[in-house]
Amino acid sequence: MIRIPLNIVIYLLLICTVSRTSAQTQEGRGKRVTLDYYYNNEHKKDEAGNLVRWHYIWDEQDNGGFSYWGKIFNKYGVQTDSLLEAPTKKNLSNTDIYIIVDPDTDKENPSPNYMNNKDAEAIYNWVKAGGVLVMLENDSLNAEFDHFNILAEKFGIHFNGDSRNRVQGRHFEQGAFMIPAGHEIFAGIKKVYIKELSSLTLKAPARAVYKDGEHVIMAVSRVGKGTVFAVGDPWFYNEYVNGKLLSADYENLQAADALTRWLIKQCKR
Repeated sequence: MIRIPLNIVIYLLLICTVSRTSAQTQEGRGKRVTLDYYYNNEHKKDEAGNLVRWHYIWDEQDNGGFSYWGKIFNKYGVQTDSLLEAPTKKNLSNTDIYIIVDPDTDKENPSPNYMNNKDAEAIYNWVKAGGVLVMLENDSLNAEFDHFNILAEKFGIHFNGDSRNRVQGRHFEQGAFMIPAGHEIFAGIKKVYIKELSSLTLKAPARAVYKDGEHVIMAVSRVGKGTVFAVGDPWFYNEYVNGKLLSADYENLQAADALTRWLIKQCKR
């Protein structure tokens, strides 16, 4: 039996770690992911009484933020950005991945910025040219659907505005979805948590990539050079990936990592 000196073993492990980290960083190097702050434009008062933006934003460390997901993008070399204005050809020109989450209702924002035909056309043309769009809606009580479906339906996707996987108290198993082995996006992921979400109705060119019985939960659509991914819930926010609420068998953090890598691979701009 050949004995390898400990210092050589440590050196080899370090080389492997550096190589793997470098390879991961290279995957998204030069890419930009932009999170919408226009359709999702919620504010609240902080402890000092100042009005501050919150809910599904990159730098929010609380349960409702996307700080963990932002760090995953950064890990792969992707620069995180935000868009506070309506999307146009010009302000989407430097973006590879555009994420729209939980569009406001008039209960969340007294003057919501609703999706309209002009904005939807700008986004559609950007996707057609190679952009990657992510639409993460919410359930019937927490998001706007009538206007947002103007955009979604351009890609063959309709958010039904229902509320599936309703969880009572801490019965987290009511929000569980089991991912089949060899899934095209979430390979190696066994179980995730998505509660109170909107299901989808699809027509070409959209197709289901995850169904719960006859109910479509996740969809992908391809238009021109671009790709669209849709789910009826913002299921990667901090509360469900930070390991504090859910038990370890729920793999939302790993699923966020898997989706991030998949999105990077779809970039054609």
